[in-house]
Amino acid sequence: MKFLKSVLFVTLIFYAGFVNAGEDKTMSRSERADKIYEQLFLSKRTVGSTDPEFMEILQRSIFGDVFDTGNLNNGERELITVAALATMQTLPQLKAHVGAALNVGNSPLAIRETIYQCAPFIGFPRTLNAIGVFNEVVQERNIKLPLENAGTTTDADRHEKGLAIQTNLYGNEVKKAMASLPGEYKDIVPDTLTDFCFGDFYTRRGLTIKQRELLSLVILTALGAEKQLKAHVVGALKAGNDKKTLLAAMVQAVPYVGLANAMTTVNLIKEADIDNYQPIYEE
Repeated sequence: MKFLKSVLFVTLIFYAGFVNAGEDKTMSRSERADKIYEQLFLSKRTVGSTDPEFMEILQRSIFGDVFDTGNLNNGERELITVAALATMQTLPQLKAHVGAALNVGNSPLAIRETIYQCAPFIGFPRTLNAIGVFNEVVQERNIKLPLENAGTTTDADRHEKGLAIQTNLYGNEVKKAMASLPGEYKDIVPDTLTDFCFGDFYTRRGLTIKQRELLSLVILTALGAEKQLKAHVVGALKAGNDKKTLLAAMVQAVPYVGLANAMTTVNLIKEADIDNYQPIYEE
């Protein structure tokens, strides 16, 4: 019964988004897909010759439906898509969407930082794969590499600056949870999280903390990291995102991460008591 209620809840969200997103009622799904596709990829939409039925379903779902759902602009949608594809290492699709992210107005720095933000969650090797795709796209567009530096910390202050962000969003829950680890690991494990995730990445320029938390939620959803998701729903709310933005991000992610993963996060968003989480970061 709980599963059926979850399915119904998600279905209602998707339906409400599709019919209330301000879409042009004079346009069909196919026409909307044509319009969005051309904005993203700067070419006419085609379905190919081998699997035209599947590609038509895919394109109408993504560009005719999902892109009309919620309060996100196309630039935000593409950063969410880049984060999801980098996480899942679907590199051919990532290359196309890095280009699309540039086409709809994202700066190269914002796209690069979206990929960098994946590193604490997916590790360095997979992040390097995604960085390689990004670099290939920007070089094809004659954008000079390396891009500007975005770091704001040193070895001396990365812990302090990371801890300040972590505490604002998550309190000292991780430290308390790790207190029972043996010996020095009760400090090493939580300090690694503080320094690596928050100190090295959340402090960087190019994306706001609000954006980084939203993207982190997408990354964890793509990974199916259920234990971490509940805390990051709260963190995303504290960072200044509202529930509608979180839900819109999940709908945007569905074609890439699948319904099962997205539904897990949607239900956690539904259950979050937003009155208990006053936004800390409004930028």
